[in-house]
Amino acid sequence: KHTPSSVLLKIGVSNVSGENALANLDAEIPGWNFDGVVRQGNAKWEKELSRINIQAGDSVQRKVFYTAFYHTMEAPALYNDHDSTYRGTDGKVIEHAPYNNYTIFSTWDTYRTFNPLMTLVQPDRVNDIVNTMLAIYTQQGKLPIWHLQGRETDCMVGYSAVPIIANAILDGYHGFDANLALEAMKASSTRDDYGMNYVKQEGYIPADKERESVSKALEYAVDDWCISRVAASLGKTEDAALYAKRAQYFTRYFDPATKFMTPVLADGQFRANLNPFQPYQTSNDWNDYTEGNAWQYTWLVPQDPEKLIALMGGDKPFVAKLDSLFSITGSLGSGAPPDISGLVGMYAQGNEPNHHIPYLYAFAGCQWKNSEKIAEIARKMYTAKADGLCGNDDCGQMSAWYVMSALGFYP
Repeated sequence: KHTPSSVLLKIGVSNVSGENALANLDAEIPGWNFDGVVRQGNAKWEKELSRINIQAGDSVQRKVFYTAFYHTMEAPALYNDHDSTYRGTDGKVIEHAPYNNYTIFSTWDTYRTFNPLMTLVQPDRVNDIVNTMLAIYTQQGKLPIWHLQGRETDCMVGYSAVPIIANAILDGYHGFDANLALEAMKASSTRDDYGMNYVKQEGYIPADKERESVSKALEYAVDDWCISRVAASLGKTEDAALYAKRAQYFTRYFDPATKFMTPVLADGQFRANLNPFQPYQTSNDWNDYTEGNAWQYTWLVPQDPEKLIALMGGDKPFVAKLDSLFSITGSLGSGAPPDISGLVGMYAQGNEPNHHIPYLYAFAGCQWKNSEKIAEIARKMYTAKADGLCGNDDCGQMSAWYVMSALGFYP
């Protein structure tokens, strides 16, 4: 209960102006009923969390699930005034946009599970998020990489807005311009920075000329496969063929002698003496992998697991190598980034490039191992304790993995 000496405070925010911040206050919280605002907030969260109703084996399991589900709704954040006015990444004000504008796009993380989950449980937000990304493209000349507070940070590798938008298009969302989306995808994939110049010229990224070359190339191949599928859906056969070819560039990094995705140097040779445990391969900390090592990145071919199985020599050697991932141990080295966490053997649940890996068993005929690993990871890495989440949740991706895996399917 509030006493006569209580101080009530309400704050309005706007990325346009102070006047707009005051207008947002008047429109969104016109009164001073603190308890009423609390009730409204609780009712909104109850509605959102009720989008999935589960029967849990015990109260702890239920708590873990709904905590994870709650985490999947903390980002992206609405980033416009009450009248849909906002300031774009180019600094210009867009008045009364016909869509809700969002920010906080951790695309490298969230394209894997979080955004596909949104198409299922947050369908009313998907078109707005895609329209926001397309507006960002028109404002900065490329799709968002990692957008924060309406500005580009260029953090992480890949042009990972591509699979997010492709997922929406191929799932049947139509509230945006699909042809503009394809244009934005092509523009984002044909720049000359972050090793893309080498992709266009050489068909691979030389490890002695570009940092994190293996991770960049593998992510680009995933993204290019998505562009190919979108182009095909729009009847753009030439684009579809070109990007389908680029999507196969991952094969250039597979060393049949070691069966690891290995850095390739400018002379066309694999980097010698690869240590598959170490994220950094040279004395000057020139890293070939992004927050990971060869053990973890060898599996980053979600667009074509059948081809990866063939490169390994078939189902049996593929499964044997995959079994090794979950059992082998070794030193990551003193300079390993803290993101490589939540280890089961050398599998790292605490970082996103690993998240699809347990599901690869199903492509080699070992669905039971798929289920076994998922159950083990969910039990060990997601608890109701204070430190009940391994790794960085990364705008809900870590939690989205749990939500979809607990429901029994994965994108």
